[in-house]
Amino acid sequence: MPTLYKVTFLNAGKIYELYARKIGSGSLWGFTEVSDLVFDVHEGLVVDPTEERLRDEFGNTKVLHLPMQSIVRIEEVERKGQSAIRDAATGEKVVTPFPFPAKPR
Repeated sequence: MPTLYKVTFLNAGKIYELYARKIGSGSLWGFTEVSDLVFDVHEGLVVDPTEERLRDEFGNTKVLHLPMQSIVRIEEVERKGQSAIRDAATGEKVVTPFPFPAKPR
């Protein structure tokens, strides 16, 4: 079974938690390379809007070059958990609100 890592990093005032198969020292000095990102694949309905948002943002990314000072933690894990985006100040998950139809006038 290939190695799986949970990568937690700070980006634009939010804490991102992603899963990847490869982590390494980057060829760019001061950066860590994160590649082979792992996302849940669901057919039909979207079960987790955060996972969908992360897939939209990073789905086409070959290698993510993260500045070393932005990385909070890298964990080697046995199985994938839920990816997340959290508010850096409170630690609470950032939830994308469900779109409601406009109120009639």
